[in-house]
Amino acid sequence: MKENYPMFVYNNIGTSNELTDEDIVRMIQSGDNDKFGVLIDRYEAKMLRYARRFLFQAENAADLVQEVFIKAYSSIDGFDLKLKFSPWLYRIAHNRFINELNKKGRVTFFFDLDAFLPKVFSKDNADKDALDNELKAVLGGCMDKIDQKYREVVVLYFFDNFSYKEISDILHIPVSVVGIRLNRAKKIMKKLIKFQHGKEC
Repeated sequence: MKENYPMFVYNNIGTSNELTDEDIVRMIQSGDNDKFGVLIDRYEAKMLRYARRFLFQAENAADLVQEVFIKAYSSIDGFDLKLKFSPWLYRIAHNRFINELNKKGRVTFFFDLDAFLPKVFSKDNADKDALDNELKAVLGGCMDKIDQKYREVVVLYFFDNFSYKEISDILHIPVSVVGIRLNRAKKIMKKLIKFQHGKEC
């Protein structure tokens, strides 16, 4: 475990842009600790967006993201280079943000999606792209109306563009459950759009 999280200067990363995340982690594990600044440069904005969407514009989002990077830095020697770095980092962030919600008692559920939706889902995927685009446009203003377990997969899939497998790795749930939760979230959002007649949630 690494200690003494350093103050990185990462404004000029040069040819590091040509390296994969995993290449950079390998360099860090070999002792080039300053390269962690490249990972911060790549992921800081994404982590802030993830925090604000997941925690509803939390005022302490920047502090929480800093804690995520500190945890990642201290644990990076144990990262398995056969895996992808981004789901590993998001898993650390997910755990930290869940702890923050629990600590503040902010795990509030406005809708029970299971009450809205049938157990058997339609196989009709026509207009999928159009629906996904519509959902993405309104999700930002409706996130506080979605159960936490659905909200997290929505954020990771629609906003951070992770695959089902990557979301499965981040949340430690089966790939099939990721699909079910996304299907339920999309259906309830479609209902919300209709209920609001095009208005913001």
